[in-house]
Amino acid sequence: MADAIDATIVRRWVREAARSIGEQRQHLTDLDAAIGDADHGVNMDRGFRAAVDRVDALAADASPGAILRTVGAAVMSSVGGASGPLWGMAFRRAGQQLGDDVTLDGPALAGAFDQIVQAMRGLGKAEVGDKTMLDALVPAAETFRARIEGGDALPDALTAACRAAEVGVQATIPLQARKGRASYLGERSVGHQDPGATSAALILRALEAALAADPA
Repeated sequence: MADAIDATIVRRWVREAARSIGEQRQHLTDLDAAIGDADHGVNMDRGFRAAVDRVDALAADASPGAILRTVGAAVMSSVGGASGPLWGMAFRRAGQQLGDDVTLDGPALAGAFDQIVQAMRGLGKAEVGDKTMLDALVPAAETFRARIEGGDALPDALTAACRAAEVGVQATIPLQARKGRASYLGERSVGHQDPGATSAALILRALEAALAADPA
């Protein structure tokens, strides 16, 4: 397992995220049917399949940052609803943060995660507790940075971040939605798991899987 992330791992992350979201497409749709428009699974599946196609078309020497910027453009142009602009801007900001560095260590990845969170906060005007993807992403980013600064290896910090995201997903169930389509339901949104937080946790687990698959 690698202690740093290079372009090969980032490409694998995109493919694994697309595979996982495709596999969970119906589950995401079912979650969204309860509190949204029942299109989250379809939209995210379409967006990440488009991202794979665009990333596969990049030059072989494309940097991790360039790959993430390409993912952002693909998602923004092909995912409907709120998720497209949010994930599109998040990946683009993360890619800009990384620049053209060819490898990412723990602090660099922590910076990219911070940019993802800041982009979504800025565009979506949501915070933890609003029953959105930030309920998964904020604890994940905070946990990852704390573990890296505490001396954990990158893979261990990423595993801890994924667990924090999944705890955050479960924490959305008793919440009343305050943002997005689900907020229109008021108290009827209570008792349902947020689909956006769920797909966010899947995307993070996809990075963990991509990193674990590296023989380095």
